[in-house]
Amino acid sequence: MLVPMELARIVINDIGDQQVVFLREIEGGRSFPILIGLFEAGAINRRITEDPPPRPLTHDLLRSTVEELGGEIEDVVITDLRNHTYFAVLRIRFDGELIEVDSRPSDALAISVHYDPPLPIYVHEDVLAEVG
Repeated sequence: MLVPMELARIVINDIGDQQVVFLREIEGGRSFPILIGLFEAGAINRRITEDPPPRPLTHDLLRSTVEELGGEIEDVVITDLRNHTYFAVLRIRFDGELIEVDSRPSDALAISVHYDPPLPIYVHEDVLAEVG
């Protein structure tokens, strides 16, 4: 079962390598952190604070590429947790087919916030039960 989540908070530490995003269950009280890199944290934070870069960055490029090829990114799904590493997919609709593309959660979340409103974020119940 997929559980709807929202990006609750982002913590950026300018002197450390690891930044943190917190996902929160939309219709419940569970939440959990995901460690991400500084580049992804910056990309997410720029969109949240409505401070877009003057030129397209990697996440903008991916969105534009998918759309120019006739696809539509539908949502983000955190699918698994193995050895303290989260796994995710971007679900892309193309020619009526739903395609799942492997992604780091940080990149998937950065792409999600490039939409207004942000793309839906889901977490598999078994992952949330383990960490939330």
